[in-house]
Amino acid sequence: MTAAATLGVRVLSTLIREDVLGLRTSSTLVERSDGSWLQLELGGRLLALPVVEEGFQSEYGARRPLLEVDGTELTTLDEIIAVLRDLADPEDRGGYDTFADECRQTLTTMELDDEIQSEVLAGLAERYGDDPIEWTGLGASLAFDTLAAFLDHPVYPTARGRLGLTTEQVRAYTPEFHPTFQLRWIAVPGPAKADWPTWWPTPADIGLPELTDHTTLPLHPLTEVTDGILGPVPYLDVVPTLSTRTVAVVQDPRCHLKLPMATATLGARNRRTIKAGVLVDGAAGERLMREIIAKEARFATTILNADEQTYYESGDELLAVLLRRYPDGLDNALTVPLAAFAAQAPSGQRVVDHLTDRFYDGKLHDLYDALVTLLFDWQTTLFGYGIALESHQQNTSVIFDRIDGRARIRLLYKDNDGLRINLRRWPDRGAFTDERMFSEDNRALTDLFTTITIHLCTASLAFELADPELLAILRTRLTEAIDRLGPNGVALRADLLDADRLPVKAMVTAGTLLSKQRSGAADINKHYTTGPNYLRLAR
Repeated sequence: MTAAATLGVRVLSTLIREDVLGLRTSSTLVERSDGSWLQLELGGRLLALPVVEEGFQSEYGARRPLLEVDGTELTTLDEIIAVLRDLADPEDRGGYDTFADECRQTLTTMELDDEIQSEVLAGLAERYGDDPIEWTGLGASLAFDTLAAFLDHPVYPTARGRLGLTTEQVRAYTPEFHPTFQLRWIAVPGPAKADWPTWWPTPADIGLPELTDHTTLPLHPLTEVTDGILGPVPYLDVVPTLSTRTVAVVQDPRCHLKLPMATATLGARNRRTIKAGVLVDGAAGERLMREIIAKEARFATTILNADEQTYYESGDELLAVLLRRYPDGLDNALTVPLAAFAAQAPSGQRVVDHLTDRFYDGKLHDLYDALVTLLFDWQTTLFGYGIALESHQQNTSVIFDRIDGRARIRLLYKDNDGLRINLRRWPDRGAFTDERMFSEDNRALTDLFTTITIHLCTASLAFELADPELLAILRTRLTEAIDRLGPNGVALRADLLDADRLPVKAMVTAGTLLSKQRSGAADINKHYTTGPNYLRLAR
């Protein structure tokens, strides 16, 4: 399919899944000569969409980029969204206008991606090697981020869009181009408030030698701030990671810098600034993970966490920085984000195929089994303590190497600021600042476990690879991990294994189409609809 057709199918499938305007729950399934259609009357108009059984997070998805309105076929997203906008509540129509803009920008990015992907892959092969199995060390692991940037998000249909960025800015600063650029820096009064590394610039390094009593802070080149004194000299070569706003330091690949940007991803309201308290909560989350690992000795060598204790917050959402330090000892290992597993490598094969051939003698089921066994052991252990992580496929990396000739995998985590805690099971609020983290029951935890650990980290790969046996492995290993929890696993069993339906993220609804007041979403990343329970079907 063309980029326009692919995007059209993804957008319509998302609108069905999120039941926008009742497309899912108010429609009737009808059979025509070409297949199944969902049909409904809305606002005096007859709507119909050609659909196919999906089974992952929705019973049905669009099979063609088409909406039929009173017998007339609309095939462009501009036309389709315009009709839905007119049928929406007047208070919501601005959200549909914004979503139409997102779709246009995403289509531009997708077409650009199609144009440059082969060139980028050839550049990665020349720089790091033809075979991604050679991409060992944290510097080379950035190539996996670039591969992943060409993939669509499992939930949000316009995730590849770059809201507010020109084509030139996309080329200069986004991970799919794998660029190297320099940061801008400002000087603020007073001594350093954090333990910055030795390569951190002095005011003289950024062209302000007279400000000897100031400290320096980095800015993304696309970010403008009013505080501080901007240095005239750019400093420090960096490469963007998959998140775009987080960049890796070329001369010290163990160090990444998370920097605010005045843009949005995964929804117009999902801004890439850094609100006060977010870095505090991330640091507290990391300390909590280390506390659990100290209690559960079997994870001491298999679960790694990036050090996120060094940061600066100013109160301005555009002036903040996290210095993320990755663990030592990864120079000879492959560090691969889960988001890159299904991505195309320079060879034309998927990354997961290369990993399977190298470490599991070509047996995909063995690799997947090892992955979900470790991941579920860790995540259910956390649940037993009353904790659930927002450790999605971008924040979870798998470390591959060999010990005594045998394949070994470990998990590496970062960004622990969005977790959920059941205070009845873990009554310590720690240093967390976001009250939305806390509850006194398990529902918020099982919702997060399902939408992140199950949908995004494990099931999305099984469905992408279209191998039913992988789902059977997933359910078996998840069942075993829940069984080990005993009474503490009752809620997970009820809400995951045995539930009629599973929670599903409604990110377009909460992130763009509706205001927070209209959607009722306290957290737009944790606003849910429901979908089929494929775990029951895998039984």
